Amino acid sequence: MSPGFKDSTTQWHTTTRYRVFLTRHFARWLRKTSLTPAALCAAIEEMVAGLIDAELGGHVLKKRVALPGRGKQGSVRTLVATRRGHRWFYLFGFEKNERANVTPTELLALQMLASSLLDLKDDELETAIADGTLQEICHETTPSGRPTQKPAS
Repeated sequence: MSPGFKDSTTQWHTTTRYRVFLTRHFARWLRKTSLTPAALCAAIEEMVAGLIDAELGGHVLKKRVALPGRGKQGSVRTLVATRRGHRWFYLFGFEKNERANVTPTELLALQMLASSLLDLKDDELETAIADGTLQEICHETTPSGRPTQKPAS
């Protein structure tokens, strides 16, 4: 037996945990689309795996998310704040046919919002969830480390 191991049957398991949140503005926009929270959770999983459409600076990423029955090319664009850790915040969304992109002024405001959200302490985050400023859509993980959609309250 190797030094440092109790026996040969010892197994090590790692579970990736991350939490996904919607800002109040994004949640309002989401209700007007056919996009589902499950699709947003799947998009985060893709980003965790490195499938990011664009890095816009200031911890803001752009991700295309397919609407039901449509491919990603004709779907929605989402802007997400993260430091690629365990917290992901959906900030802004738009359909490609509505606009080409965000303006430089909008991007600057979103980068400032991203910084504020990513700097929240755990108790501040829980307060934001409790008062409706943020909505958590998924954070549970399966044994494989894949997120599951958080049940609606």
